[in-house]
Amino acid sequence: MGAGKSTLGTALAERLALPFVDVDCEIEAAAGATIPELFRERGEADFRRLERETTARALGRRERAVIALGGGAVEADETRALLAARAVTVWLEVGIEDAWARADERPLARDPEQFRQLYERRLPIYERVADFRARDIEDAVLAAGGILVETDALELLGQVLPAEAPAALVADSHVAGIHGADAQLALGSRLGSTHEIPAGEEAKTASVVERLWQELTLDRRGTVVGLGGGSTTDVAGFAAATYLRGVRWAAVPTTLVGQVDAAIGGKTGIDLPAGKNLVGAFHWPFRTVIDPTLLATLPERERRGGMAEVVKTGLLAGESLWDLPDAELVRRCAAFKASVCLRDPQERGERAILNLGHTFAHALEAAAGYAGVSHGEAVALGLLAALRLSGIDTSVVEEVLRPRPVRVEPERAWAALTRDKKGVAGRPRLVLLERPGRPVTGVELPEREVRRALADLIAP
Repeated sequence: MGAGKSTLGTALAERLALPFVDVDCEIEAAAGATIPELFRERGEADFRRLERETTARALGRRERAVIALGGGAVEADETRALLAARAVTVWLEVGIEDAWARADERPLARDPEQFRQLYERRLPIYERVADFRARDIEDAVLAAGGILVETDALELLGQVLPAEAPAALVADSHVAGIHGADAQLALGSRLGSTHEIPAGEEAKTASVVERLWQELTLDRRGTVVGLGGGSTTDVAGFAAATYLRGVRWAAVPTTLVGQVDAAIGGKTGIDLPAGKNLVGAFHWPFRTVIDPTLLATLPERERRGGMAEVVKTGLLAGESLWDLPDAELVRRCAAFKASVCLRDPQERGERAILNLGHTFAHALEAAAGYAGVSHGEAVALGLLAALRLSGIDTSVVEEVLRPRPVRVEPERAWAALTRDKKGVAGRPRLVLLERPGRPVTGVELPEREVRRALADLIAP
């Protein structure tokens, strides 16, 4: 009690565009009495009965919702069972001093010593029940998406996957050599197999996915674990989405671009010669485990590439996220993308904003044959084009990312751009900005303007 569940729950529901249900308010409305009155007139036992029944109805809803439970609700066995079966449970932590200060007129907050005993009795229950802990709205959004962002989170990998699930670990040889042993140690006896794939975009081919299909021996309970950059999580997630018509998977991104963007949101896929990510599936990870300490091993070029996605996210959010320290930068960017994807998981509307700069970027990558132009370099150039077409100052892109024109065949780039999956009948539809924090999707511009913007990204 007094943790701020109602306040944060209301904000979370708004962020995720979901209904909000406050169990205490539902009880009061149905009983026609306040909770202190119910305790006084009918006793705690009857209140707990009403709480169990109201919670069961809330958790039995067919529609997704954000539900705030009273601090004592999880002491009931049946409520804990329902939470395990039906919910992602988030523990909004609060110290006893703060909880006591906020307790107001609550029936079980009359005596400080009894309050302390109640607090200490409930703590182990919260530990067992909670899937995630949260201190603010960003943590709560991440929890709703099954995303753990925490220092040394890689060590917790085995603890956050389903207890009964065998795991298949997928990584390229470079990442496996750096982080593979730690991941295997964390998975322990649950590790059933390991699978090596090429590094980078070379992994995102039909032949690599087919090899994974042939090698995997998981049953329907199993979990594919993708350890590495965005290409690795893309192909591991796509293999999981299609093997046995879909098994669970976990993303463990080791690059900045993976931690702030590529591993979040459930998009999985592979490339075709004609364009990037033209084959894929939406398959949300059971867990995304993000350990910012893994970024310490990144080469500078890869870090700069990841910063392109950070700048993109900051432009969409209207905040200078690129100025934050690594751990907070990752947490805030991941929460922003998760909230957008949770509101629009199948990219039927708002989620398209995340393609800011990517129409141009994917065209440049395809024109380069996915070699010689990294995704981050291409995104930086794509952002430059998007800001120019938006009539917005480009200094943040130029100062933070320092993009340089790339050498690709212009007509090949244009052909790839017209095949962009967001286009209609060969006409590109762009994401632009009215201003930072105000993206606009589905923008059609005259071909000559788009061609000129693309040409400005290509070295003579």
